[in-house]
Amino acid sequence: MPVELKAYQVSKGDHINKGYTPDVQGESGRPSDVAVRIQNGSPGDVDDDPGYDDDPPKDHCSLCVYNVQKRIVGCLTSQWVIIKRAVLLVILCLYFAYFGYCMYYRFGDEGSIRLLVCTVFGVLLAFSLLVIGWTKKQRRSLWQRLFKPCVTSKAGKRAMAIISVLLKLVVFAVIAIYIIVDVAIDHPENLIAVAGQAIYIVIFFIFSISPGKVKWHTVFWGFALQYILALIILRQEWGFQIFKYIGDRVGEFLQHSDAGAIFMFSDPLISAHIFAFTVLPIVIFFYTIISILYYLGVMQFIVRVLGRMLAFSMGTTPAESLNAAGNIFVGMTEAPLMISPFLKDMTSSELHAVMTGGFATIAGSVLGAYVSFGVPANHLISASVMSAPAALAISKLAYPETEVSKSTSRDFNKMEKAKERNIIEAATAGATASTKLVAAIAVNIIAFLSLLNFVNATLVWCGERAGLKGFTLEFICSYLFFPVAFFMGTDVSDCRKLAELIGIKTFTNEFIAYQKLATIISNGDALANYTSFYNDTAHWYWDNGNVILNNTSQELLGGVISHKSEVIATYALCGFSNFGSIGILLGAMGALAPSRRRDLARMVVRAMISGTVACFLTACIAGLLYKEY
Repeated sequence: MPVELKAYQVSKGDHINKGYTPDVQGESGRPSDVAVRIQNGSPGDVDDDPGYDDDPPKDHCSLCVYNVQKRIVGCLTSQWVIIKRAVLLVILCLYFAYFGYCMYYRFGDEGSIRLLVCTVFGVLLAFSLLVIGWTKKQRRSLWQRLFKPCVTSKAGKRAMAIISVLLKLVVFAVIAIYIIVDVAIDHPENLIAVAGQAIYIVIFFIFSISPGKVKWHTVFWGFALQYILALIILRQEWGFQIFKYIGDRVGEFLQHSDAGAIFMFSDPLISAHIFAFTVLPIVIFFYTIISILYYLGVMQFIVRVLGRMLAFSMGTTPAESLNAAGNIFVGMTEAPLMISPFLKDMTSSELHAVMTGGFATIAGSVLGAYVSFGVPANHLISASVMSAPAALAISKLAYPETEVSKSTSRDFNKMEKAKERNIIEAATAGATASTKLVAAIAVNIIAFLSLLNFVNATLVWCGERAGLKGFTLEFICSYLFFPVAFFMGTDVSDCRKLAELIGIKTFTNEFIAYQKLATIISNGDALANYTSFYNDTAHWYWDNGNVILNNTSQELLGGVISHKSEVIATYALCGFSNFGSIGILLGAMGALAPSRRRDLARMVVRAMISGTVACFLTACIAGLLYKEY
């Protein structure tokens, strides 16, 4: 029997008018689910939208409101794309009108430059998203018609091989000539850093698990990208000023965390306890911002673009390239989350590259903390960027690919997406998740400083038994890592100080090392102010590693080092490569890929050493190309 229906909604956006008789037979000849529900007297169950009740109200007033509501929702649903684009177009027109008026009203000050930079970046980002949003069919058609025949044919492959070799020769020649002309002639002492790089490459090649399988294309371009970035940042004044500007803006941006900290703890308390109530709130604030950017898709877009660039230039697989790019912004436990679907099927070489990238870089959240110490933000940012290709290069030298990777170019679009439903939830989730990091930082600082004090007390006691004073872990590291500091191009008088910092970072963590470096940087500023104020009458001397200022009787604990050595130290310490991080990384990646725990445990120490050397290689380039501005 036909079933008479009133204005019941069968599915979202569809209405069945009175008198319509549905086909109760499905495609297979059996009654369809829709027909069964209608015959059972529950047509409202068909609607999958929990926000509306499909049973119309009884009274006329409510029925009128109900019908109007349904029509409005139906209209909005069917025209939603057009409405959204129209609203976006209006917003863009209003913004560009505002932008044009601001440029006309006042141009030339820092605020106008900031507005211009942000607008240009936003336009480029929007244009890139439009290009990426181009349908896959159109992109595939363009590839099939224009590029694929040139690359896949025999002649194309031969031409690509020749171009690749010529490009390597040109890049090598340009870098070599630049170093000879601009470094060797004016600062020949900096060339010691080139010897340091060569030593690391030879050692890692000798102790590689398969020297014959090393892919030198990846190794070459990893170091070449480091040099190119370093030449822009350290040798070109415009590049230096750009990164200095970015660093200043980052430091200014992070100061907004003071508002929440002051509200929570009060200003006097913050001034009395800077680390607990200033540094840790910065971590919470930055982590929240990263979570919001991840929800908006900005993080995924930037990481995807950088990952494609690394994969294209170095010949690495999508998963390890995405991880290396992600490590520039997030930590060693967060970056693998972006590629978690690939971890279980990765080759051992790929897993080693993922771990090395985590050890060789720092998270953006703790970068803010180091900036608050007084460490130069521009060098911290450039160190994170330069260490990404270095980590891939040294990883592929230490653990070359011996298996067949399952990664394909389509994997770039398979990054994990945010699970939050709106921006407020994303901010809340980021702030909540940061509590684990804040707690980890706090307890590690307490634990390792206490442990370091105990170890030093024990070593001092042992040294006094033999008549040796000042026998501490720092004293041992100052000689143990002296060659490492020397081959980075550090001034000889500062090598022991830098060696101490490297030892502290390796055996405790980089937080403590950066704290001590910040003290040394502050001492350098104090000494510079002292000598400029007293001029020729400014007398000072060294006393057991500390600096004593005669005129003011001030003691600068920890001494001072040259500005060049400060820069090299900033690059050398910029990584999570220490023994304490091994357990953290194993726990995080083991939870993401339980089936690969044995492989991870087998390679983690080698990866930690590789990450450490990646930081050293970046410091070597900084020591080679350092220029005073």
